[in-house]
Formats: sequence, structure tokens, C-alpha cells
Amino acid sequence: MAEILQRDGTWTFDGDTLRLTPGRDKSVSLLRKTLGELSVPLGALAGISFEQGRKSGRLRLRLRDGSDPLLQATGGRLTDTNDPYQLSVDADRYGVAEYVVDEIRNALLLDEVPTDAVDTYLLAGPAVPLSVSAGDGTASFDGDHVRLEWNWKTEDAKAAAGARTLSLTDIASVEWQPSVGLENGYLRFTVRNAPTKAPPKYDPNSVELWGFKKDPLMALVAAAVQARLPHPSAPAPAPKQLTPSPSPQDRPAPEEDHDALLRRLRELGDLHRSGVLTDEEFTLAKQAVLKRL
Repeated sequence: MAEILQRDGTWTFDGDTLRLTPGRDKSVSLLRKTLGELSVPLGALAGISFEQGRKSGRLRLRLRDGSDPLLQATGGRLTDTNDPYQLSVDADRYGVAEYVVDEIRNALLLDEVPTDAVDTYLLAGPAVPLSVSAGDGTASFDGDHVRLEWNWKTEDAKAAAGARTLSLTDIASVEWQPSVGLENGYLRFTVRNAPTKAPPKYDPNSVELWGFKKDPLMALVAAAVQARLPHPSAPAPAPKQLTPSPSPQDRPAPEEDHDALLRRLRELGDLHRSGVLTDEEFTLAKQAVLKRL
């Protein structure tokens, strides 16, 4: 087992799983503390690196594309501080960090783990129920429904319709964008059959973000929803094969009326008694009718 303990957090590798536990230091971001411990299976890793600096270094994980719903929903827009797949390392622990890197790289080689993209999530999304208040609203997710509620800072045109409840089956995609410079961020849900180009400030399916401390937590809501949506790289379902209609001669004959068959038996009996049918003809005809009963 390889393990490195730092104020920033603890990484523990047992040969199959890398456990990432955020530290309790005040420098650890609110997103990482709220997200909690992550279990990363070896098969989700594409690589690991260690960068040395004069006063501190940094461990970085590289996950296989498509393996993590958090990275899928945020599109690489998490800052280094909020990225749970990075760990700050003190200068006196460089040797331990290099040992962890060697152990993980050796395991990747021995298990012949590929580095290509995957079409299914290998990590679970954040636990639900989950609720975050930031920007102009509150986003809550219970695993089946997203609820958006507005506050006094919400634009009147958006708040006029009241709170929104979106069923997971109606959500086509979710996206989180942090605020950058003078551009506000957002948490946006794209609803099936109801596309919109309205800015997040007016979009009733979006929460507008202004760059405050809790904004990154909206990324957790996005990841929780993303984990439960179809994977964007999953193969499309095969088209349903149409069964050709049977030809008229292959179609089963409609079920004959039971009373009609009984009448036919009586008629055959009368014909036999009157001498119209021989014993052999009567027997063959009767057997044919009985087979249809």
C-alpha cells in the first residue's frame, strides 16, 4: 500500500483503488470538503504525475475521458484549488510523492489499463439528496427531480413563473460554467423539446452565478445529475428489427367455431348412417374434424 498524508489531503492506494480524502486545513476548498472522499478505481486512471516546486509540489491525476461525471459536467473548468484530482505536497514529502507515483504507474502497467476514452461512468456522482444555494437561486436534486427556487436577487421575468421542478427524464443535458472576469457563470439544464438561447439571467432552467464562494458547489449538483443521465458516448440503441409479415399461406387459420365443428360431426354421422359415407371415409373425416377441436 502507498499513502501520502498532507494538510491538503490524503491519498491512499491499495493496488486496486486510489482513495482521495480532502484535508481539514482552511486552505482546502469548500467544494472538495463537501464532495468528501472519492474512490477512484485503477481502471479509471489514465496516468499520474508529480510536479516539483521550490516550496511545494503537486500530484496530478489524469482520468480516462468520460469516466467521471464531475469532469464531464464541468468540462475542465474547475480551478486547481477545486480540482479533487490534485494534491499539494510539501517539499519534505517529495520522496513519498514519487513513491506513490511509481506504485500507481506500475499497477497501470501490470494491469494493462488502457488510456482511451470510456462510454460509461466509472465513478459515482455526488450523493443525493443534494441542495445548493448560490447566485440567484437554489438547486436541489433528489435523484429523480431537479427543483429550482428563486431568491430576492432573481430577475422578475424569471421569478414570475415561480419555482421549477424538472423530471430527470425531461433533462437532455446539464452544464456548469464558473464566472470569469466580467462574465457571470451558470448552472444550466437543457430540457428536451424546449431549447432556449435566453441568457441564464432570464432562463427559468438556469441558475445565474456571480463568482461568490458557494458558486463551485453548483458543480456538484451538475455532476449528480450528469451521473444519472445517459453517457454522452454510449452507443446508440440498435434500431428495432421489423418482423416481416407472414405470407397468407403461412398465417395460422382463424380458430374455427366450436359449435360449428360439433355440427359438422353430427352431419358426418348422419351421412354415415344413411350410407353416403363408407366406414373408412367416415373415420377419416371424423378424425380431421376432431383435430380442429
